[in-house]
Amino acid sequence: MREYTFTGFEEAAKKYPSRIALIYLGEKFTYSHLKRLIDKCASGLFKIGVKPDDRVMLYIPNTPQWVIANYAINKIGACVVPVSPIYTSYEIEYMIRDAGIETVICLDTNFVYVKEAMERVSLKRVIVTTFVDFVHPLKRIVGYLFNKIPTGKVEKSAKVYSLKRIIMEGEDDPPKVAINPDRDLAYIMYTGGTTGFPKGVPGNHSGEVSYIKDIMDDVLKGYIEEGRDVILMANPLFHIMAKGFSIAFGFNYGNTVVLMPLPEIDPILKAIERYKVRWMLGVPALYRMILENDRIDQYDLSSLRYCFCGGDVLPLEVFRKWKERYGIPIYQVYGSTEAGHVSYSPLNREPRPTTVGRPLKSRRCIVVDPETLERLPPGEVGELLVTSPYTIKEYLNKPEETKNSYVNLDGEIYYRMGDYVKMNEDGELEFVERTADIIKYKAYRVSASEVEAVLQDHPVVIGACVVGVPDPSVGERIKAIVVLKEDAKGIGSAELIKWCRERLAPYKVPSYIEFRDMLPKSKVGKLLRREIREEEKRKLEKERKNRIG
Repeated sequence: MREYTFTGFEEAAKKYPSRIALIYLGEKFTYSHLKRLIDKCASGLFKIGVKPDDRVMLYIPNTPQWVIANYAINKIGACVVPVSPIYTSYEIEYMIRDAGIETVICLDTNFVYVKEAMERVSLKRVIVTTFVDFVHPLKRIVGYLFNKIPTGKVEKSAKVYSLKRIIMEGEDDPPKVAINPDRDLAYIMYTGGTTGFPKGVPGNHSGEVSYIKDIMDDVLKGYIEEGRDVILMANPLFHIMAKGFSIAFGFNYGNTVVLMPLPEIDPILKAIERYKVRWMLGVPALYRMILENDRIDQYDLSSLRYCFCGGDVLPLEVFRKWKERYGIPIYQVYGSTEAGHVSYSPLNREPRPTTVGRPLKSRRCIVVDPETLERLPPGEVGELLVTSPYTIKEYLNKPEETKNSYVNLDGEIYYRMGDYVKMNEDGELEFVERTADIIKYKAYRVSASEVEAVLQDHPVVIGACVVGVPDPSVGERIKAIVVLKEDAKGIGSAELIKWCRERLAPYKVPSYIEFRDMLPKSKVGKLLRREIREEEKRKLEKERKNRIG
């Protein structure tokens, strides 16, 4: 395999130059136009000093600039580090140091956080864009006039550039850079760590292309309408699930991707109706919010044919209601930042709500006893391990985390997914339970350890345990159990939540804080997080019975 992440897009641009590649806020970008913007961006970035092997942080939401910059950075042999646009300066400062980032591309609304980080790290350049840099001037004027477009103050300096100007001044023919798809990094994505610090997951071009080819060859062939289909993308592109889905279902097939800047329900429903969307990706919370929307009957969603869900357990209630209302099922996609896309529901039969699909050809999956790592026969519940000859099997600068998450079995390095599954008689993975450390809030994976570490940085906190409390509307809400120093006075939940807000992205901030004298721990001092989770479940069940009674 000698392909790069951008190969499929380039082939589609040659084959379907006049086809609409991207729709954003009503603006349409043909494949030829989008390719030209990518080439000019690659040339412009190279011109201002971004070189092969550089790491470039992409600190922006779903916009055409995300797509343009992602492909352009890879095209000059550099590595994309996509992060959530709602991260704080505290979080991005850590990632800038950890990944050795010299260039950040951010929104004007995020510039204030980059500026704070710049005072403590060595950045060579900050490239700024806005939500509407590539929207028609008239729409921009109206948007600003009626205060519909968020804006931020950007301070001018020799280190600060405009992304739009970089693209305008770039050449149509970017420099030719030699790239080794097995060695050179396409991206570094950050995920929660068990030590309290996010882990950088490096991915090469071969690893990304491998699962995308599997999806195209084994999942979509015979179902997708190449060059004619329309895909809606509301999930954030900085997640591996959405990024891979948009490439495999959309850009590599010459199809149209309708890109939503925010996961707001009415604009999503309006876009499905207006652009006759046939394929969409969502998370359980998104499907639930669509079903519960008061204005859902005002929209015609009859064009939808294939709806996929990932990122969290799909509730049976949502699965059934969606099928009853629209007559089509919800298929599933399953994977992780470390392993990439792992499995998809086959499209040739009705999906089961409890399964997360059949493993892709380039991903080898085994189910083992979590203690002994002995392989278990089909039908038995155990921990899922995944390997692929194309993936990088280590974390960035984290040898201990690597040791804890990757194991050598019979000469092959497997990633421990941490999820408990069983392989059913049809060769599909049936999800049973996930590990206690990861909390799923809406579309986000929140590391309990990371939130605990931030709480324990507070001068009066001596211990913290963070768990997910089941909530059908969002998956799980974050609850923290906190132990304070004996002499602590006047410290309440409001101050600790404020402390977390200043250091964590909003979706990581606890919804509830409970104070206790001690935390449950094992004989060797290990925090018994699972015990508190079970305790919270018992409380919820008791409350439910009391309401019914």
